[in-house]
Formats: sequence, C-alpha cells, structure tokens
Amino acid sequence: MNKKSIVLLLLVSFFWAIAGHAGAADPDPQSLVQESFNYMRGKASISITDMTIHRADWERVSTIKAWTLGEKNSLFLITAPPKDSGNGTLKKGKEMWIYNPKINRAIKLPPSMMSQAWQGSDFSNNDLAKSDTLINDFRHSIEGTSSHDGKKVYHIKSIPKPEAPVVWGMLKLKIREDLILLSEEFYDEDLILVKALTTHEIRMTDGRLFPVKWKMQKAEATDEYTLLEYRSIEFKETLSKNLFSLSNLKNVGR
Repeated sequence: MNKKSIVLLLLVSFFWAIAGHAGAADPDPQSLVQESFNYMRGKASISITDMTIHRADWERVSTIKAWTLGEKNSLFLITAPPKDSGNGTLKKGKEMWIYNPKINRAIKLPPSMMSQAWQGSDFSNNDLAKSDTLINDFRHSIEGTSSHDGKKVYHIKSIPKPEAPVVWGMLKLKIREDLILLSEEFYDEDLILVKALTTHEIRMTDGRLFPVKWKMQKAEATDEYTLLEYRSIEFKETLSKNLFSLSNLKNVGR
C-alpha cells in the first residue's frame, strides 16, 4: 500500500471515529429529560422526608409523608412537628388543594398563588404542581457535557414553548448518563437566575441509585435554603387512584 492510500485510510478512519463518538455523545434531549423524570419519580412511590427550612436567624424541621402516582398525582402530609401535623397538599394534574385540620377545610389554590412558597420553604406551590410540564411545555437542547463520579453529565437548556403556561423564562438541568438529576436552575423571563435545586448523596435506595438530599436555594441567598432529606422511599408499580382525592386529603392524617 502506498503512502497516499495509507493517509486516505487514516482520514476515513478518523472521520468514522468522530461520527461514532458524536452519535454516542448526543442523545435526544427530549427523551433524556423524559427518561430522567420517569426514573427519579418512578411509576408510583411512598416516601418519608425531613424538610429543613434554614434562615440566618432560625431553622425549622418538618417531616413529610408523600405518595406519588404517575406524572400527575401527588399527596403530601406533614406528620411532625405536632403543631403542623395533619396539614396536607393534594396535586391532581395541574390543580392543587391544601388542607388545614384546624379549620377542617380543603382550599383549591388559584393560579395567582402557585408561585407562593410551599409551607414557608424555598419550594413554591408551582414546584410541586409542575409534574409533567417540564416534559410537555419546554423544548430541550444539550449545551455541553462534564463528568461526575466517573459518569457523563449532560448540560441541558430548556426554553418554554410559545404560549406555554409556565412562570420560568428558562431552565437549565444537569442529568447524568444514568438518568440521575444533579441540578436544575430556574430563570425568570429576563433570563436572570432566581433559584437552583441541587441533589446530593447518591446511593442505592430501594434497589436503585437515588439522591437522598435535595437542596433548593435562591440566587444570592448565602445563608438561606431548604433541604429535603429522604428517610425512606419505596418505588411501587402502582397505587390506588382513590388515594388522591379530596376526601382522602382530609382523612389520611387521622
């Protein structure tokens, strides 16, 4: 084989290698977000979580039991401390109700209250109710990659679709190749960072890798945050749809 043929062969091999690498490095971002959402949430789940709301001059800890089913249904019940026990939140689709046992009344939240803090935390009512809006209301693109614990991480930019009923102007996510969500940044309509969610302590939990600590912190807030720490989480194939009802919202804590 002459020198010209060898050079040509090397060039062809080089470009095939690049093409193969690019194909492996660029999964469909829409599918990646969908698969990560499904992995992190599961088909159904039951969990117990400690929520710490930390401020510069005070700190409050609550314990929450939660049930989820599919992409749209969730039920949250505060079990401690005693003064807050029985307070509940029901989410069905994009609608949400809160229940206060002191007045024995479930209140449906209007759209104007969805951006308000949930139980005084750095999570908003909208954060709990968004469910599948990340999948259906945003267009996703991969901006770059990095690594975490030896695994590839995809940096995803999510822009709302025209006329989508969302409050954010942009989201940025970091998702590992094994579908673990590492972070989610929330930007307003002027594309200014408002707050960020980060996950920590990824370990085997009920048969799958799962981050057991989730921290939400507002931008420029140096000593304020909300930390969710999972005591336990069980992933189920299904749960009864009857669990996610206004009647059960009032009675699940009794």
